[in-house]
Amino acid sequence: MQERDHWGEGHQDQGARTQKQSSSIGEDRAILLGFTMMAFSVLMFFVVGITAVKPFINSHWEENSSCVLQQTAILERWVDCRGVSSMPCLTVTVYINGSVDEVFLHLDEESVFLPSVCFYIPNCQLSHEELHKEVQIVENNLTGHQGSTFPCFSSQKPYLSHAILRRKYTLSRTLFCLLWPCLMLVGGVALVGLVKLTQWLGRLSSRAGSEAARCRGLADTEGVLYRLLQGSSPQSPT
Repeated sequence: MQERDHWGEGHQDQGARTQKQSSSIGEDRAILLGFTMMAFSVLMFFVVGITAVKPFINSHWEENSSCVLQQTAILERWVDCRGVSSMPCLTVTVYINGSVDEVFLHLDEESVFLPSVCFYIPNCQLSHEELHKEVQIVENNLTGHQGSTFPCFSSQKPYLSHAILRRKYTLSRTLFCLLWPCLMLVGGVALVGLVKLTQWLGRLSSRAGSEAARCRGLADTEGVLYRLLQGSSPQSPT
């Protein structure tokens, strides 16, 4: 009977050790995943900072302007397209806030940084006829609104002679780009924190179990000593 009990206790100890090892491997993998998520979030912050946050901070275009379409024109000299072919360039001039000074209208902030003053440039294609047809369609649509007023964005120096139709780098877009690295960073921190909390609770539970077992052992020892003392005490005469 004692051998059977001893075998059962040994089997339980072996199962407990196996479960503890499996739990430790799972916790290590979870911690590694959490730190990986945090590392990737830092990389994403770096990329988003260059591609979205920095252009938004450097963009000083204000939507307190109204533009009046003055004229459109397709330049006779086509602009270069990646050194492979050339493309037609559509220019648009407008008046800002009732001024008599003409400024060039661009589609967005990136168009201002181009060496040309083009409002619209089609995609690089090999057929010049298709390129010219595409630009002609855009020009016809704009010509129908000649003399009309529409909201636009203007800027101070050094872009006094330029205006843009829309802003590409807005606050909502920048915040949306920052959302994903923030979520990944919070997820990684939460994952590592939960694993550490689980480990701390496990150690606390093990410590409490050890203290309870020690107290039970002391109580059993005191009970045995008490019974031995009771058994060895002289019996009272009848």
